Amino acid sequence: MEYPTIQELIAQLDQKKQTVAAGGGEQRVQKQHEMGKLTARERLDKLFDPATFVELDMLAEHRCTNFDMEKTEVPADGVVTGYGQVNGRLTYAFAQDFTVIGGSLGEMHAKKICKIQDLALKMGAPVIGINDSGGARIQEGVDSLYGYGEIFYRNTIASGVIPQISVIVGPCAGGAVYSPALTDFVFMEKGSARMFITGPEVIKSVTGEEVSAEALGGAMAHNQNSGNAHFACDSEDELFETVRRLLSYLPQNNMEDPYPVEATDEPNRREESLIDLIPTNPNKPYDACEVIAKIVDHGEFLEVHHYYAPNIVVGFARLHGETIGIVANQTRVMAGCLDINASDKGARFVRFCDAFNIPLLTIVDTPGYLPGTAQEHGGIIRHGAKLLYAYSEATVPKVTLIVRKAYGGAYIAMCARHLGADMVVAWPQAEIAVMGAEGAANIIFRREIKEAENSNAKRQEKIAEYRENFSNPYQAAKRGYVDQVINPGDTRPVLISAFRMTTNKRESRPRKKHGNIPL
Repeated sequence: MEYPTIQELIAQLDQKKQTVAAGGGEQRVQKQHEMGKLTARERLDKLFDPATFVELDMLAEHRCTNFDMEKTEVPADGVVTGYGQVNGRLTYAFAQDFTVIGGSLGEMHAKKICKIQDLALKMGAPVIGINDSGGARIQEGVDSLYGYGEIFYRNTIASGVIPQISVIVGPCAGGAVYSPALTDFVFMEKGSARMFITGPEVIKSVTGEEVSAEALGGAMAHNQNSGNAHFACDSEDELFETVRRLLSYLPQNNMEDPYPVEATDEPNRREESLIDLIPTNPNKPYDACEVIAKIVDHGEFLEVHHYYAPNIVVGFARLHGETIGIVANQTRVMAGCLDINASDKGARFVRFCDAFNIPLLTIVDTPGYLPGTAQEHGGIIRHGAKLLYAYSEATVPKVTLIVRKAYGGAYIAMCARHLGADMVVAWPQAEIAVMGAEGAANIIFRREIKEAENSNAKRQEKIAEYRENFSNPYQAAKRGYVDQVINPGDTRPVLISAFRMTTNKRESRPRKKHGNIPL
């Protein structure tokens, strides 16, 4: 028997790799490009640092024999998996290949993804899933469903241990959508991304309702309406650059702190423009993002969930080179009231930051919870309690800045001292009270106002009296609920000092399996 030479074996290996690297072939790759979409390997090149990606299970093959599948070649079984460096740090990823039988998920496809998830969990590194798939591979039947279940289970086990990011750059339908829903952040590309449980055709046949795929499950539908997605990007280039930027703020896992960067913005920088940025008139709005930009390093703020529940702002920034998570009321939308969606958005972000050792800055300016039957019947009590729960549960450093209104239960919910804030700082125009001066005066001095000759003048007098005596930060400061009342221009150095003070914070909670958050 004549054995092949090593050169022949190497040539055979190279040929196999070339065949797999070609994906679904030149025509399908061209069609992918014509749709304005990148291939799986092109996407991984955008995500990872140059020449660092290592592909695993490149030669995996399915073993299905139903419906003549034994005659069908499925290069890499429709998914590219591996690891590499993002911003110089170990990261795992998988990218579904739509050019290979629509990127459908079968047994081996799922096993490849599960292997990457297992490795990421063992090595303590982020995992990123790039979704572009027609869904379950029908020919493989229950094996496809098995695959989805295995992936969902691993998403859940890894939650709060390693960062998990989902990228939607094509169809993601049926059971496939639950993996992204279980991850920490979901990115969608405008125009090509689709995510829904049941598509437009099924909806029409069952309910008679007509809706386009874009309106039902496009990027803006999930970024603005459902809140299932956190980022909407105009192109794949922008999307992967934003993923890389997000990862730069995060630690590798829950046992590490976020990586600091060189502090090149003056820590003692005063920002005089903050003095006039927020009107002392509590009824005049302003942009919370402008306040954040004046405080953080170089004005750089990565907002999360920009389009969803815009009455609250959440995102990542740095103070003196250190990552912080920021939660702020946005008075330009619904006066900064807390409602169902804002409570959910804020609570989820707070819990992510707490899971990954990211200190929290809360910037408060809210008149309270949004009133109305829609909110009450929609469960504002339960949803609002999520924010209370999240802040109370969090053990990371928590610094609260009250810039203006802080009324009633919303004052507490926005990380008051009573929910465990380590430092509470207020500006002189802060109003910390059960309610606004107008409402309080109308209740407390109802009889005096009614009996006065000029009731309107009396009302204004009592409103002014209440505002002077109670709608200020000093009553709370007298009781130690506010630690410092500061000149707004000093905000940045004061906050940097506060977070430095909390660097070695140690705080524990009663031992338990887990709490019962009011879902």
